Amino acid sequence: METVLGIDLGTQSIKLVFYDYRSKQIVSQSSAPLTVMRRDDGTAEQRIEDWLEGLKICCEQIPKEVRATVTAIGVSGQQHGLVALNEQNCPIYPVKLWCDTSTQLEADEIHRACGGADQAIVLAGNPVLVGYTAPKIRWLKNNIPELYATMRYILLPHDYINYVLTDQKVMEYGDASGTGMLNISKREWSSDPLNAIDPDLKLEKYLPPFVKSDKFIGMTDREVSIEYGIPQGIPVSTGGGGGDNMMAAIGTGNVVPGRLTMSLGSSGTLFAFSDKAIIDPSGNIAAFCSSTDGWLPLMCTMNCTLGTEILRAALSVNLKDFDEVIAKSEVGSGGITTLPFFNGERTPNLPHAKGCVFGLTSENTNTGNLLRSQIESAAFGLKFGLNELINLGVSGEKLILTGGGSKSAMWRQIISDVFEMKVAVLQQKEGAAFGAALQALWVLLKRERPRSGISVSHIGAFD
Repeated sequence: METVLGIDLGTQSIKLVFYDYRSKQIVSQSSAPLTVMRRDDGTAEQRIEDWLEGLKICCEQIPKEVRATVTAIGVSGQQHGLVALNEQNCPIYPVKLWCDTSTQLEADEIHRACGGADQAIVLAGNPVLVGYTAPKIRWLKNNIPELYATMRYILLPHDYINYVLTDQKVMEYGDASGTGMLNISKREWSSDPLNAIDPDLKLEKYLPPFVKSDKFIGMTDREVSIEYGIPQGIPVSTGGGGGDNMMAAIGTGNVVPGRLTMSLGSSGTLFAFSDKAIIDPSGNIAAFCSSTDGWLPLMCTMNCTLGTEILRAALSVNLKDFDEVIAKSEVGSGGITTLPFFNGERTPNLPHAKGCVFGLTSENTNTGNLLRSQIESAAFGLKFGLNELINLGVSGEKLILTGGGSKSAMWRQIISDVFEMKVAVLQQKEGAAFGAALQALWVLLKRERPRSGISVSHIGAFD
C-alpha cells in the first residue's frame, strides 16, 4: 500500500487524511480540536504550539503501519493568518486569524495610503479587508513595535506547517492571494499595499519566495520522523500546500470551469475555477488565484457553521440530535430571522457588526426554529455570492458541498432550497485535506497524468 497524506490546519480543528491512491480509498483519518483565543475587541488568535500539539495528536491516532506507507504530503491551511517569526524562526506573537476583526483601523489606514478601497482593487485586484494578512502586519507595527522590530519572516498558516516538515520557507500564489498584498493578475507582490503597510521597511524581503504548484519544496527530516512518526525523506509539495479553499477546490474536482463549490466550514465560501483573472470592482467577490495555475473567484461570509455551533452549544443540542431537532421546524423558521454576524461580516464588509435574532414570539421561540434560522440566514448570505458570480460571468452546472456543514442533511436541504439547485456531496467528506493529498499526488505523478485527470478520477462518486 502507498498513500499520500493530506493535512488540513483548520480553525476549529486539524485533520489528517491518508489516501491509498492505487485502491482509491481513504485508509485512515484523524482530527484534533483547536482553541481560538478571543477578546471583546474582535481579537481571534491561536498559538502555534497548539497547532503542533494537534498535529502530533492526529499522527498518534493513526496506526504506525499506515504512517509508514506515506509517499508524499500536502498541507492545507486556514487562510490569511499572520505567522511572524524572528531571526531564530520562533513566533514573536500568537497567530492572528482570518476571523480577527481587531485590525479594521489598520485596514482603513492601508486603504487611505493606497488612495481608497476602489484604488486598492485597481492596484492589486482586491480590497484590503480586515481579515486579510496585510492589516495584521500593520497592527503589529502599530501596537507592539518592539516585537515588530524583531520580525524577519512573514508566513501564512500552511506555510508554517510546510516549514516544520521541510525546514523550507516558501509561498504559493493561491494562499498568497488572501494577504491583500499580491497583484493577482501579474502573480507578483504589489508594491503599493506593501508600502502602505510600512513605507520605511521593505516588507518584500520578509516574504518567502514563490514556488510553482508542480514542485516539491523539500523532504521530511529525521526530527520530523521522530516527532510525528512520519517516514524520513518524504516529499512535501508546494501546490499541495495552500489555502483551505484552494485545496477544497482540488478535493471537489473544481479545477476546470463549470463547477461551483461551497465550503460549509466555520466560514462559508462559494467559488468556481476560472482560466482568467476575475476582478470584481465592488470587491464582493475575492479575486484569488487558484493553487492549480488558474484563478478562483470566491465569495466568503464570516459565519457559517461557526454560528450553528455557537447556538447549538448555547441551546445544549447534541451534534447527533442536530438534524432531528431542526427537521421539526418549518421552512421560514416560524418567522424568526437571524443576522448571523457573530464575527462581524466580510460580505458585505461589516467587521464590527453584531449578531441579531428578531421576529421572536411566544409561539415560535423554540430550539428548532432558532437553529434553522441560523442556517437559512447563512444560506441566503451565500446566495448573494452566487448572484454576484453570475453577474461577473461565472457560473456552474453543479453545486458541490464540502466542509463540516455538508455532513448535515438539513444543511444540504436548506442550501438546495435557497439556491434552487441540486447539491452534491463527495464520498470524501474532508475536502480540504483530501485536496491537499490529491495535489501532492499530482506532483508525484505529474509525468503520467494531467492535474484535472488526477482530481476527477480520484474524488469518487457523488452521494
